[in-house]
Amino acid sequence: MTLRDDQGLLPVAPPDVSCYTTNLLSYLTADVPEAGRRLARSVRLAVRTDLPPGELAFSHHARVDRTADNRELAYRGAADWSGARAGLRDALDRDGRVLAVAGTARLPWSPAYGRADAPHWVLIHGCRAGRWLVADHFTALTPYGEHRPHLGRLDDAELAGALALAVDSPVEVVRRDRLALGSEVPLPSIGPYRWLARVPVAMGDSGPEPGPGQWIHETARSLTHIRAVMAAHPDAVGRFSEDLWAAARHHAYSLACAGAEGSAHTPHRAASAAWAELPRALRFAAQSAERGRPRPGLAARALTQLISAESALPGTGVPDGG
Repeated sequence: MTLRDDQGLLPVAPPDVSCYTTNLLSYLTADVPEAGRRLARSVRLAVRTDLPPGELAFSHHARVDRTADNRELAYRGAADWSGARAGLRDALDRDGRVLAVAGTARLPWSPAYGRADAPHWVLIHGCRAGRWLVADHFTALTPYGEHRPHLGRLDDAELAGALALAVDSPVEVVRRDRLALGSEVPLPSIGPYRWLARVPVAMGDSGPEPGPGQWIHETARSLTHIRAVMAAHPDAVGRFSEDLWAAARHHAYSLACAGAEGSAHTPHRAASAAWAELPRALRFAAQSAERGRPRPGLAARALTQLISAESALPGTGVPDGG
């Protein structure tokens, strides 16, 4: 679809990935040639294995935001709206657009508005006469209804409210935000306002990839580890279902791009179907547990089928781990 405003056209052809990655790609379009193809080729499911029992952290793709002039995105923050407004204006003056972190419970166009809060990236294109032009290219059917792409203007008070993030987020949400760009990026020590700005890429050793600790990088092995964690800690199904929903969307996009390039065969189609089934199975398992009728076998079966499908993809050679 194409979103239209009084300044012209904002073309929108976003892939069906997470709100972070969808709006990240829209941000990158002007600076990173073929950002979508770069993403498709960088999709992965890396999982950290040295966290406390029952804990997981995920990286869905390698960094795709680094530009030819050696810049990359990093978080910036402010303790009040005055500081945030100045930071956002500075980024707009420098780059012409800025990614900001909003809360779904305070986004009027979100189906979770007033109901459930989670960090959600939006793309700010400008500010005129105290009204900010905000785009959200994300589209998905969520548990609260359909989230559709949006383009509109918010005044200062409306944007300040939308960007005021909740404090004391669950640890899985904090990890999700740190790894949203693919590798671990520090979150600001001040809040509740947060946005992303271009900074020079640090020279020299950039540290372990995608972050500190021990990681599995092969998708089938990562899924095997996730299956073991969820079997031992049933609450992990609900806590990490959103991360695996994002993984499913990223992998479906990567597999679809492989099909468009003529490299998809029967194993690719089987993997696409297994990824599509995983979020449904996890959501049903989590809802059953909330009703006091835990069904851990649902998650285990869906993960086992996906492990088999991923292991059958050409070039993986990864056993399903039983």
